[in-house]
Amino acid sequence: MGAPPPRVIFLDAAGTLFRVRGSVGAVYAQVAANYGVAVAPAALDRAFHQAFAAAPPMTATAAAEEYQWWHALVRDCFLRLDRPTTPGFGNSPAFAPFFAELFALFATAAPWELFPDTMPMLSQWRSQGITLGICSNFDRRLYPLLEALGLTAYFDSLTVSGTLGVAKPDPRIFRHAAGLHGYDLPNPHLWHIGDSYTEDYQGAIAAGMTGLWLPPGQGLSQVYAAAQK
Repeated sequence: MGAPPPRVIFLDAAGTLFRVRGSVGAVYAQVAANYGVAVAPAALDRAFHQAFAAAPPMTATAAAEEYQWWHALVRDCFLRLDRPTTPGFGNSPAFAPFFAELFALFATAAPWELFPDTMPMLSQWRSQGITLGICSNFDRRLYPLLEALGLTAYFDSLTVSGTLGVAKPDPRIFRHAAGLHGYDLPNPHLWHIGDSYTEDYQGAIAAGMTGLWLPPGQGLSQVYAAAQK
């Protein structure tokens, strides 16, 4: 027997609806080259994942706090690299303008790409009368980014940790998202789909939603079809 039919489907954003084009390290390396810094994208990618895992959750409630959170994370990426590769770049005067350019870039569509079945599934759900919402551990750049990617019109609510000050898997972010549609939790007719097993799947279930995990290599259509069986 499948999951209870959804009245609202909440979706994570990055990693669920869209992904970085190529890799984070490749984008960072491309921008760093503008400042005379040559670094291997693969090395930067490893450093990013290490720095991201070590960083505290994004719970900023002001734009300046978000900016500083990302500034510290990206600086940590470069500090983790071998010094002969990027001698002191994280502490150099060039780092501030580099980071400003990088931060602004990720608010545009340029470094991102939609997953192949994102638009088809969003259109299908809307045609079925299912209400859609975003529930994401992202920052304020998500608003212009969704618009740039042509996604804003599909969603009736946007819950973003960077403006709420609470990040998944904290149940408060799920309760806030449900409340925007007039629902209380628990409610199995409210679904949440995301690519993080801990933050999206386990977090949604613990909060009282039907949680669906989007594992690597699977698309929204596959996860949705499996949930209905």
